[in-house]
Amino acid sequence: MGFGVGIVLMVLGLILLTGAVELPASVEEVVETTTVGWILLLAGVLGIVLGLVASRRSSHTTVVEEQHRDV
Repeated sequence: MGFGVGIVLMVLGLILLTGAVELPASVEEVVETTTVGWILLLAGVLGIVLGLVASRRSSHTTVVEEQHRDV
């Protein structure tokens, strides 16, 4: 999961938590939107943190150069 997916999950979670979008009553009867909002928010934060760790780990590479001597 990359940064973009993490941000999208966070935004969707915040939208559900704040109630910025009015969902149909049939959806709210079946799904607890605040719980789903918290889950999406935490998944987004976790995705961003894991993306940062993965990019930091891949940026630390060691280059070894071999020198050949002509005798």
